[in-house]
Amino acid sequence: QVYVVFSEELKCWCRALVESIRCQADGYQLGCFLVDYAKYCSVASENIRVLAGAFAKIPHRAKKCRLYCTKPLTLRIDYRENTAKIGPAKRWDAAAIQHFRKLLE
Repeated sequence: QVYVVFSEELKCWCRALVESIRCQADGYQLGCFLVDYAKYCSVASENIRVLAGAFAKIPHRAKKCRLYCTKPLTLRIDYRENTAKIGPAKRWDAAAIQHFRKLLE
């Protein structure tokens, strides 16, 4: 379900999908994906509202997607043997993400 949350970073109300809820000393923090900005943010529970009628039917501008059959790789350096090999990784590293964004631009 899509909600409306107030983004402190953007200083406006945005449509969002709630992905996680964390309990903290001063209340709950919601991990949200902003469907019109393709950003992730953390929002306090008092800054969330139910999306009203017709606004819920407007299509999202951002969609989550994955690259088909593309797996993350990393460079593994063995200092003892003085070698470097590219191998599989669990997550994309920051340099690979930055390189991919440059390619898209």
